Amino acid sequence: MVLTNEELKDLYFGAYEFKETDDGYIQAFQYSQKQIDYFEKVFDFWFERCTASNAKTLEFTTEAKEISFDYKIIWKGSPDSFELVVDGLVTAITYVKDVLDTGTITWELPEGKKNVIIYLPADATALIRNFKADSPVQRAKKNEKVLWLGDSITQGYGPLRSSCTYVSVANRLLNYEIVNQGIGGYIYDKGSLMKMEGYDPDKIIVALGTNQYGDEDMTAVEEYYETLTSIYGHEIPILCISPIWRGDSVEGIPTLMAFCEKVKEIAGRYGNVKIIDGMKLVPHLPEYFLDNLHPNCLGCEIYAENLVREIRRIGF
Repeated sequence: MVLTNEELKDLYFGAYEFKETDDGYIQAFQYSQKQIDYFEKVFDFWFERCTASNAKTLEFTTEAKEISFDYKIIWKGSPDSFELVVDGLVTAITYVKDVLDTGTITWELPEGKKNVIIYLPADATALIRNFKADSPVQRAKKNEKVLWLGDSITQGYGPLRSSCTYVSVANRLLNYEIVNQGIGGYIYDKGSLMKMEGYDPDKIIVALGTNQYGDEDMTAVEEYYETLTSIYGHEIPILCISPIWRGDSVEGIPTLMAFCEKVKEIAGRYGNVKIIDGMKLVPHLPEYFLDNLHPNCLGCEIYAENLVREIRRIGF
């Protein structure tokens, strides 16, 4: 069976809206067009990353033994991957660096009924069409709708594996229906916070600050939380994850620690905001990082496990 694009959208998670190209590919967007226009005006680095396919997945239950889909890659940020996860276990990886910009990916599946997740590249923009399966597929069931805001770590740079980002690992445990608005190089910038028509998340997670920890003026952080709560209300649960450790500048660690305390103080002014100390999520050792800034696969796994444990502990 070959799914129509409308049927394919039903299996697609992580998108706010879709557009179909003239040659029949689906492109999924995590930002509204107004937000994308904003990024284009203020910074090319943000603009080219705001449509990446980070945290976008196809998720379904099936008895199929083989699945395939056509893909088109229209932007590449770094080495990354398409990945197949079956019943929680990664069973196939197709690296972006090893394939042409257009092609078909075919994967075999084990016998019997299983839960399947297909991860699209986190730091590239991949479009898909012509999804095929040799048995019916049923959309996965999800928990709360969560808007996840962050920088390159949340977008997924670091592990260079789409299923291994901390958001991907955490969400295999949490099973949220997420829209991941992590974007490389991002900061607390109220300008990108806009009401997305027709989208009402149940919860919001904010993981920002590592790109601006040298700021002495905390106005941007204050305005961010004020704008966020004015858009979504003072009742919606919001989680603030303060910046995690970074070891690329030893001299800067005291400044980073002081900035984290200020972020937690500002976020703590709001009754609907819970706080998790990012410094307690990833070991402060270079072995857990790609570049002493972005967690690698191991660092992301530990980050995600500790984050989920804290989310459950504080009742977020």
